[in-house]
Amino acid sequence: MTAADTASIGLAHGWYALSLLHGRIESHLERALQSGHDLSAREYSLLDVLSHQHSGEGGHLRMNQVADAVVLSQSATTRLVTRLEDRGLLSRYLCATDRRGIYTDVTPAGLALLAEARPTHDAALREALDQASADPRLAPFVATVETVDAAGEFGQP
Repeated sequence: MTAADTASIGLAHGWYALSLLHGRIESHLERALQSGHDLSAREYSLLDVLSHQHSGEGGHLRMNQVADAVVLSQSATTRLVTRLEDRGLLSRYLCATDRRGIYTDVTPAGLALLAEARPTHDAALREALDQASADPRLAPFVATVETVDAAGEFGQP
């Protein structure tokens, strides 16, 4: 086996471990949010990202930016926004300066649900990371997640 083969195998194993960690966390969050708040992990993520918008310059995200922030296709993001809008958790409106632009805001009901769900989300995330840290394949990734700068706004592009 060549050094290139060994490196390729190492990359594949690293990618597998990262995917495994993501899947475990996503499943744990999904169960907790669904049972406690009738929210999917993606719905929670969308509400969270949109709740950080502000009225100042560059404070609102266009739908393509929202799609990037929640890691969904544009069409899947539109369907997700529509579902939450139908539940009264989001509202959409045209951009005042560019009539082609559509913005989405979290409604007061959406903010209330997000605030109610946040402790569940955070506890489930902590549980999932604690469980994953016991797996030697995942422990380095958990350590990395735990050391990422908390001030970073990954929801904002």
